[in-house]
Amino acid sequence: MLQETLTLLFQLLIFPGAAFLILLAFISEWVDRKVVARIQSRFGPLYTGPSGVLQPIADFLKLLSKEDITPDGVEKPIFTISPIIYFSLSLTALFLIPILSETALVNFEGDLIFLIFISTLITITVFLAGYSSASSFSIIGSIRSALQMLGYEIPLSLAFIGPALAAGTLSLSGIVKWQISHGIWTVFLQPLGFGVILICFLAELEFVPFDIPEAETEIVAGWRTEFSGRKLALLKLGRDLELLLASALTTSLYLGGAQPVSFVPPALTFLIKIFFVVFLFSLFRALFARFRIDQMISGMWKHLIPLAILQILLIILNVGR
Repeated sequence: MLQETLTLLFQLLIFPGAAFLILLAFISEWVDRKVVARIQSRFGPLYTGPSGVLQPIADFLKLLSKEDITPDGVEKPIFTISPIIYFSLSLTALFLIPILSETALVNFEGDLIFLIFISTLITITVFLAGYSSASSFSIIGSIRSALQMLGYEIPLSLAFIGPALAAGTLSLSGIVKWQISHGIWTVFLQPLGFGVILICFLAELEFVPFDIPEAETEIVAGWRTEFSGRKLALLKLGRDLELLLASALTTSLYLGGAQPVSFVPPALTFLIKIFFVVFLFSLFRALFARFRIDQMISGMWKHLIPLAILQILLIILNVGR
């Protein structure tokens, strides 16, 4: 009994738990920064660690050492706790991702719906964090974030449901097992859904061209403007974890998850796929210019929702045969 408890604690806290996931999040940020820099003819992180790979960790530690300022007039309880909740939600969701094998550390039937719920809670936390700051820049950013959610939430949920319909399960681990047992990735059966989920995750991550809630040329840093010190460090780490979560979800739903390939271990296969998705996010972020909020919402409703519904109809017709 004691050995089982210690094993569970090791898995939750060290590997493949919190410490491992946080390290992966820092590496994901490094990959993102290096890809964007190269496309824009820059070097990106360079000196801290080999090829600058330790730069995200150094930035995090530097922020922890900075003064943590709470401006006058803020809703102090919400302003204080929102960075912790933002970080915790992304980390909690990652425990539901099957990383080392086809089964996640935490899995149950219906965990896909729970992941959609957490995705919504993350955006609500962003809204509350900005609105509690009592700053005009932060309030505008938080309102933009809420409006942006209205645009991408429906097509993102439909892109989640497509692989679940094909696999006949609402378990993320079950969807991965279905892809492995059928020897095919969902992306080859549902390319429209794959395109929809990439675009929607770009919007949820507030990456260009959907960085409207924190547009530095318009509203300084948007909803994050008034945060500093430890709070800003947690928000930054939470964003890295959210990037990792988006990449891991896309990999599990559409790219076969931790599917064994020849002599490559499942975990290594999964990591390669994750960083490929991070590369795609970074590529889009470097190539496009920012949309206006009205363009974003109308584009999502006019184009992505019909494409997502079409993908669902094609799945239903195929299952009916």
